[in-house]
Amino acid sequence: MYTEDFIDYLKNEKKMAPNSCDAYRRDVSEFVAFAASRGITDVTAATGTEMVAWLHELKALGRSASTVNRKVASVRAFYRYLQDRGMTDTDPTAGIRSPKIQRKEIEYLTIQEIDRLLESPDDSVRGIRDRAILEVLYATGIRVSELIDLNMDSINLRMGFITCDGSGSRARIIPLGRPARAALENYAYDARNQLIRERTEEQALFVNQYGHRITRQGLWKILRDYGEKVELSHSLTPHTLRNSFAVHMLQNGADLKSLQELMGHDDITATQVYLSATKSRLKDVYDRAHPRA
Repeated sequence: MYTEDFIDYLKNEKKMAPNSCDAYRRDVSEFVAFAASRGITDVTAATGTEMVAWLHELKALGRSASTVNRKVASVRAFYRYLQDRGMTDTDPTAGIRSPKIQRKEIEYLTIQEIDRLLESPDDSVRGIRDRAILEVLYATGIRVSELIDLNMDSINLRMGFITCDGSGSRARIIPLGRPARAALENYAYDARNQLIRERTEEQALFVNQYGHRITRQGLWKILRDYGEKVELSHSLTPHTLRNSFAVHMLQNGADLKSLQELMGHDDITATQVYLSATKSRLKDVYDRAHPRA
């Protein structure tokens, strides 16, 4: 009961995305089940002892530091919710230190690589579709699931924006640059009709060769093939393009709050990770430009 009340709170009051709510539900339910296995059937009676034992079990199972940190953060948020509503006075996460994470370097493409990539599709029907996919991913920074879920009524080419419903109740309106807008217009009102043929009831914006909504696996294959074709420094994935969007926006003067909104991050700390890439670039500029660097 406590867990579902907490998830309802995240959905209705915090307006969190469905995927985020599902992650909180999994993490909290996992801790509740672990506590129950140790005889604690009421979660409000759990203590730091159960929390420490759970963390030891996660470590024994080989869970990564980032996964453990997420689970601790989920359970901590759960008990803060219970405390705020007077359901418990205890917090088993109190005093628990999250394990240190070895931060991986953000993989993103240079602007020159992006230019090569966006010029690589040919003028065939599939090539026109693929150019539109690449342009939209780089122009908006949307997630792979969000791109797949786009419908024809998600785009407004006259005004130059897409509406992305990937974050649940908080739909995002994201501008399209001129190249993305042109590529999308060329695809949506010409090449797409050739792909869907007689399937006029199809609502999906991006479709495969059979006229059905493109799948995650299909999209990954398209990107992999183009990445190999233009010999990029990093493997090409939807997240590489999302990273490239974020880093290039910051490098060219975008503020962090606006970028958070465009990317659909619930927490600005998720957006702040891209600052590390801009800092390294500033150091390179300083080293090259300052006489006494």
